[in-house]
Amino acid sequence: MTGTVAGAATDKVRVWVGATDPISLAGVASALRPRPELTLVREGDGGAAGARVAVIVTDRVDEATMRAVRNARRTGDAQVVLVAGYLTDDDVVAAVEAGVLALVRRSEATPDRLVAVIRSAAHGEGTVPPDLLGHLLDQVGSLQRQVLRPRGLTFTGLATREIDVLRLVADGMDTAEIARTLSYSERTVKNVLHDITTRLQLRNRSHAVAYALREGLI
Repeated sequence: MTGTVAGAATDKVRVWVGATDPISLAGVASALRPRPELTLVREGDGGAAGARVAVIVTDRVDEATMRAVRNARRTGDAQVVLVAGYLTDDDVVAAVEAGVLALVRRSEATPDRLVAVIRSAAHGEGTVPPDLLGHLLDQVGSLQRQVLRPRGLTFTGLATREIDVLRLVADGMDTAEIARTLSYSERTVKNVLHDITTRLQLRNRSHAVAYALREGLI
């Protein structure tokens, strides 16, 4: 992988650009270099170290691409944006598992589009092509139904009984009422709430309910 460099402004999103071929690297770097929202940083021996976002350009999501993603993740705290000439459902899953936050098809990667994705990634916001997102959500739903739910788990990291308790807290029930409704002991209800607030670093029951609402759990 190779990289590029530009000015040293510190109030912009610092971006490292890597590619599987020099022509792709030159094209993306030349498109991003003049943008006032960004500063391109040198690759050097440290890979994406010092960058807030790492943009990796490739034709296909293959093992070489996955190595580049893992290297970018290892060499700093950069969020990874992957620009690929060809993307399949399996590519999306593999890329996300490897740590990619945003994916863009090369045919859709206009300078304005790429800058928007980079700025979103810098704030931890992911991007997936809409047509592939639907397939990804179908796979997530299937995994939830067939694998996680029978084991009492969810993608949020909350067990089913934890979600049940939070729903009843949101309904205004106290500990005794929740225990009677779910056929738990009051001690079990208190332990469940303590586990939720401790694990998710929530302040109290109200904060736990707010979290559950925000995540669409209740």
